[in-house]
Amino acid sequence: MDPKLYKGSIEPILLKLLSEHGEMYGYQITKLIKESTQGEIEIKEGSLYPLLHKLEANDTIESSIKMVKNRGRKYYRLTEKGHQETSALLEDFTRYMMTMNNFFKVKPSQVTG
Repeated sequence: MDPKLYKGSIEPILLKLLSEHGEMYGYQITKLIKESTQGEIEIKEGSLYPLLHKLEANDTIESSIKMVKNRGRKYYRLTEKGHQETSALLEDFTRYMMTMNNFFKVKPSQVTG
């Protein structure tokens, strides 16, 4: 799938995952997105980490470093503000997806113009 099609969907996808799974680290996020979409959506690190940093700067998420096999691994989770914003964003995104689905159900012969 062309990444341009889902570029604006990365943030809602990320926030939904953090809402459902609690703490997650970067590679885990990219892997779960790919698995959950049967490989249709593949988020590269170059897209994920700038978004994580932006959300952290906005106090939507917070991070902590945990030692795993003698190495530090950065985990991300929603803040209280992030939980509230995620609920509102997912409602808006669901409404958007329904609108787009309805739009694309229209047959070309039904369009007047």
